[in-house]
Parts: sequence; C-alpha cells; structure tokens
Amino acid sequence: QVQLVESGGGLVQAGGSLRLSCQASGRTFSNYVMGWFRQAPGKEREFVGRILSGGTTYHADPVKGRFTISRDNAKNTVYLQMNSLKTEDTAVYYCAARRSEYGPWESWGQGTQVTVSS
Repeated sequence: QVQLVESGGGLVQAGGSLRLSCQASGRTFSNYVMGWFRQAPGKEREFVGRILSGGTTYHADPVKGRFTISRDNAKNTVYLQMNSLKTEDTAVYYCAARRSEYGPWESWGQGTQVTVSS
C-alpha cells in the first residue's frame, strides 16, 4: 500500500480557485488508480473523480467542467485543480488509491479542509 498526504486546502471566496495535491509514498505510484473524495459537515463522503494509471480521468457531475484531476508520476503526486468554486464545495477533501481499476480503495489520506466563502 501507499501512504498519502494531501495539501493545498484553505479558505477561498466563491468563484476562486485552489489546487490540492496528494503526495504518495512508494515506488509503484504509477500503477495506482488515484481518486478524490470529499465530505461536507453532516453529509456522507462523496466521490469527486479518479484518474487511471494511464491518465484517463472521470469527474463526477457536480464538479464536471470546474474540477480537473491530473497526475505527475515522476513526482508521485496527484492534483485536484478546482476552479469556479462554490460554497457547496466546502468540505474535507481526501485522496485515495487502489491498484485495480475497480474495487475497494486501499489507501486514504488524512484529508485537507477546503472552505469556500460567499
């Protein structure tokens, strides 16, 4: 398994942008599917999107067109670029990793808080 550490969260005004990073340990990062999730207060954890080892991405409908997932395998890092932020994007954001395209997520980061003010 890989260890994951998120960074880049903070406070931003609605309409602004943030880029989250997720640094992974281990030498096989490039083989992992990487995902982003978020959890708002009082709500269940929500899937934001994922990127396959080859770079193919999927973004959930609530963020499609505003958020972009990318990865840099040389840096063992996956990114979540968030543009046109809305107050409803306020949540703790988590990255996750798994070795197969489908199946359970094997590793989770500790999360980073994103707060969008009106």
